Amino acid sequence: MVRLHPNSLAFPDPREALGPESEAPGLLAVGGDLRAERLIEAYRHGVFPWYGPGQPILWWCLQPRMVLKTADFKLHPSLRKTLKKTLRSPDHELRVNHDPAAVIRACAETARAGQAGTWILPEMQDAYIELARRGVVQSFETWHQGQLVGGLYGLRLGRMFFGESMFARQKDASKLALCHLIALCRRDSIPWIDCQQNTRHLASLGAAEVGLTEFLQHLRQTVDTEAPPPWTYDSQAWTHLLGP
Repeated sequence: MVRLHPNSLAFPDPREALGPESEAPGLLAVGGDLRAERLIEAYRHGVFPWYGPGQPILWWCLQPRMVLKTADFKLHPSLRKTLKKTLRSPDHELRVNHDPAAVIRACAETARAGQAGTWILPEMQDAYIELARRGVVQSFETWHQGQLVGGLYGLRLGRMFFGESMFARQKDASKLALCHLIALCRRDSIPWIDCQQNTRHLASLGAAEVGLTEFLQHLRQTVDTEAPPPWTYDSQAWTHLLGP
């Protein structure tokens, strides 16, 4: 197990993460900190932090990797109907980067099946909120009658988006936020969204596993390319998802 040096931002080769036969598949390194520069360096190489209360910071690179190719997103008929209804409703708003801190905290506070607590610990919330201030973390938000009811957040580096977490307080609220993310990714030629782990929910939306070699190669081609302009809500972007 590699212990990160406090004065260095370097990570070991992601391909050296523990394999599927180990007790902690994907575990790569331990230690370091959550400063913005280290987090950005980690994601550039396909590495992310994930640990629980009382544990040191643990860094992971999973193999295989779950990704949602934006061209493969499944807009099921029922979700399409809900999205169109939401866009016509004066009581609903879909916003981008309006209140990323609230989205991050809501993701941390939302109870999830099979989980006793959250991995989005207070220090991790602070770290991602700082990345939001720097324009690296992006939030997609669903609002109903002035209340935040769902959303997601993640990191945008170059032309790659790394999804981190999502939450919903109303049916389909997080999916609606995801729809606008997909629309903007398609508009700006961002072909992949990193989903990290395989879940049935993500698979139902079109996500699929890719090998680590393919994933890392894609990162090399996208994370250091010129980033699109800062994201804001764009009503015209819906044509990239719903058609003209």
